[in-house]
Amino acid sequence: MGSGRPWFLWDVEIDEPTFRARLQHPDPGIRAQWQGALLREARFREVFEYMTLAEIVRDLDHIDPHLGRKRPFWHWILEGFRHDGVLPPA
Repeated sequence: MGSGRPWFLWDVEIDEPTFRARLQHPDPGIRAQWQGALLREARFREVFEYMTLAEIVRDLDHIDPHLGRKRPFWHWILEGFRHDGVLPPA
């Protein structure tokens, strides 16, 4: 873990420790804005360096409005995880 800005947050002045803290913010609305940026901008494998699958599923209702063009992708991925038995049925 570095202290510089994560590459995928190119448009925001934030260092990695602050970003990680915001991903754990107690307010789900604030947390979801940062989670949405992660799911929208980072590479798929990089997402799991910052969040667990359980956290994504837990917060999906809050994250969903922040996914933009990646919303269909993440819904497809999660449905695949459910189909494969990695996640329980919705």
